[in-house]
Amino acid sequence: MSTPAKKVVLLCPYLPTDAAQLAALFYGSVHTVAARDYTPAQLDAWAPAGIDPEKWCAPFLHSKCIVAMTEDARIVGFGNLYADGYLDRLYVHKDCQRRGIGRRIADYLEKTAQSHGLARVYTDASLTARCFFEARGYTLLRAQEVVRQGVVLRNFCMEKRFSK
Repeated sequence: MSTPAKKVVLLCPYLPTDAAQLAALFYGSVHTVAARDYTPAQLDAWAPAGIDPEKWCAPFLHSKCIVAMTEDARIVGFGNLYADGYLDRLYVHKDCQRRGIGRRIADYLEKTAQSHGLARVYTDASLTARCFFEARGYTLLRAQEVVRQGVVLRNFCMEKRFSK
């Protein structure tokens, strides 16, 4: 019996026409993947139902946002990086976890930061994502509690420094 061919995933620049797919991917990923680490109230505060896709994706127009897409134009992940090295969002579709998509997006964004002469990349990693970033060489700067819609969520400020 043959195994199915692995789908090719392309990294493409964000386009405003991607907004609805990205917002849906974000909601599904948070409410499925992060459900083991956060309560339903925390998940709803982090990723509320009825997100306005254009408003939620507006920051991508002011940062380097990369979208992981299959050959049939299905978006399976995305991430964005600001000019100061802040890796703001990195999400992979709930059905595409552990396939190297997050790694490829992070690799691309980290290389982008390095090519712009940045000494580091930093992020606010969720409980769920902390081990992903630690495995990539990020170090913990501090644990944090952030408030979203009156609900406290715990996350971690982490950074990865680049050698010169």
